[in-house]
Amino acid sequence: MTPRITPVELAGDPSKPLLVVGPSLGTSVTALWSAAAELLEDSFHVIGWELPGHGHGTPTTDGFSMADLAAGVLASVDTVLTDRGERHGTFAYAGDSVGGAAGLQLLLDAPARVSAAVLTNTGAKIGEAEGWNDRAATVRKAGTASQIAGSTQRWFAPGFLEREPARGGALLHSLRDADAESYALVCGALAAYDVRGRLAEIAAPVLAIAGVDDAPTPPASLEEIAVGVRNGRLVSLDGVGHLAPAEAPNTVATLITSHVAAADPSYTAGMNVRRQVLGDPHVDRATAAITDVNRDYQDLITRYAWGTIWTRPGLARRDRSIAVLTALVAGRHFEELEFHLRAALTNGLTREEIIEVLLQTSIYVGVPAANSAFAVANRVLND
Repeated sequence: MTPRITPVELAGDPSKPLLVVGPSLGTSVTALWSAAAELLEDSFHVIGWELPGHGHGTPTTDGFSMADLAAGVLASVDTVLTDRGERHGTFAYAGDSVGGAAGLQLLLDAPARVSAAVLTNTGAKIGEAEGWNDRAATVRKAGTASQIAGSTQRWFAPGFLEREPARGGALLHSLRDADAESYALVCGALAAYDVRGRLAEIAAPVLAIAGVDDAPTPPASLEEIAVGVRNGRLVSLDGVGHLAPAEAPNTVATLITSHVAAADPSYTAGMNVRRQVLGDPHVDRATAAITDVNRDYQDLITRYAWGTIWTRPGLARRDRSIAVLTALVAGRHFEELEFHLRAALTNGLTREEIIEVLLQTSIYVGVPAANSAFAVANRVLND
C-alpha cells in the first residue's frame, strides 16, 4: 500500500531548481539534512520528505514495499512541483540509507522524473531480511528507544558526537520520538528490498557517497551501485559513518551541487549518444578510468562533442562518421580510428562504404596515412 509521505520545506525558494532529499531510518529529515540544506539554498529549492511516523510524518499501520514508498515520495514531490507551476516536472534527488534506497527505486520506477541522484550510505540491498525482521519485532515490543544504544554505535564515526553534540543529539531524539509501528514497517520494506539485478537499467547520473567508517552500508555497498548503474561515480569520505549529510554537510553539499550541475540536458544527451555510437563497454571503460586529472576533460567531451555536436539534426550519424574517419586519418590519430571504425558500422556504414571513405581519404591526405588507416581497418573489418 502506498504510504502518505509528508514533504518538508528545508531551504531555498521556488525560483531555484528543485532538490528532494530523503532521510535514514529512525531520523527526521530536518535533523539529518538541515545543516547541508543551509549550504545548498543558494543553488536549490530544497524539499525533504519524512518516513511514516518519523519527524512530521504521519504514522501508519499498513505495510508497504520500497516501491510503494517511492511512489508515495513521488506523489508528495508532485504536489510541490504543481505548486511551483511545474506539474510532473523533473527534480534532482539525494537520500541517505533508506532514503537512498527509495532514490534507487525512483530511478527504476520513474526514470524520466529524476535528472540526477546523489545516494549516500545506502545499497541496492541493505542488510539481511532476518536482521530487519528481528529489529522490527524488538521495536514493536520495546519501542524505538530500544534502538538508541545500537544506533549510536552504527550511525556515527568515532568522535562525531563529541564534536557535534547538538546535531547528534537531534538525530537520536528523532529516533526516540519515531512511531514504533511505522519504524517496524520500514524494517519490513528493507527486509524485502533488493534491486541489485536491476542497476544496469538506471541511466541518470548517479553519485554514490560512502562513509569509510560506515558499518551498515560500507563503501563496497556504494561501489556496487556506482559500478552497476550506467553512469555512476563513487566518492568515499574519511571520518564519516552512516549519516554523511549530518556528519560532513559541507562536503556533501559541495558534491551535490557539482554533480547536479553536471547532469544538465547536454550532458545526459551526450552520454546517451556516446553510448549508442561507441557502445556501453567502451564508455564503461572510459568512465571507470576517470580520475581527478581527466574528470573535467571527460565532462567536456561528453557535454560538447557528444551532447552538442553529435546531437545536431543537420547530419545523419552515418555522415558524421564519414567526417570523423576522414579527420582521424588526416590527423594521424590511429589510436582512436579503431573504435570509430566500429562506431561507423554501428551508425549504418557498410564495409564497402568504409573502404571507399579510406580510398577517398588516401588521395587527399596521403598514402602513408592511408597505409596506417587500412592496417587498422583490415583488423576491424575482418574481426
